[in-house]
Amino acid sequence: MLGSLDCTHWDWEACPVVWQGQYHQDDHDGATIVLDVVASFDLWIWHSFFGMLGANNDIVVINVSPIFDRLINGVGPDTSFSTNCVNYKYEYYLVYGIYPHWATLDHTFTCPTDDKRKYYKKKLESAREDIERAFGVLKKRWSIVRHPARIQQMNKLRNVMYTFIIFHNMILEESGKEICQGEYNDTPEPITTLNKDEKLVNLLRTRRRETNFSLRSDLVKHILRNKQQNGGDDN
Repeated sequence: MLGSLDCTHWDWEACPVVWQGQYHQDDHDGATIVLDVVASFDLWIWHSFFGMLGANNDIVVINVSPIFDRLINGVGPDTSFSTNCVNYKYEYYLVYGIYPHWATLDHTFTCPTDDKRKYYKKKLESAREDIERAFGVLKKRWSIVRHPARIQQMNKLRNVMYTFIIFHNMILEESGKEICQGEYNDTPEPITTLNKDEKLVNLLRTRRRETNFSLRSDLVKHILRNKQQNGGDDN
């Protein structure tokens, strides 16, 4: 599991009147801008995508987000893994119910009917609290992100948001709380040589519903086996 994926909205007080319809969602009082983030349990933000119109829901955002571009272009790292003796090509992100059933996403059960599914739902929802804590820390630490934005230019808003995300990760790194304490690789990514058909194959592979359901089934068995080996301890 690479981390939890979710979106949050930043209220945009200075949104031009002619744009407010595009940036307004029913559950918010005014215009908002969407921030799409992946965070791990140490609150490190591994991916961020900011600037989508507030009227868009999470499904629209993930279809536009560049989060899977490296996998589709064939330049992403090898994230293959095995669980319950089944091999999977891509690791995955934890998401909640509105997201599509793709091979690279994992959902909980909406209405679990037996103990094993209820236990899996409990563990997954516990892990998904990481993304909410990351949003909370980001907004608590930087008051400009917590309060409605008074900047009118979108490019400046992007610079502000990405700057504070970088500061957020730098604080984690300096305090030694991040998971991966390795050296940064400044080597440019290789230029992709895949043709359109090969990219399409990779795109369809990341979005296979069958893989999503198979992955969830295998993860349920894996987590239950770990529970039994640990004597039923949830920690």
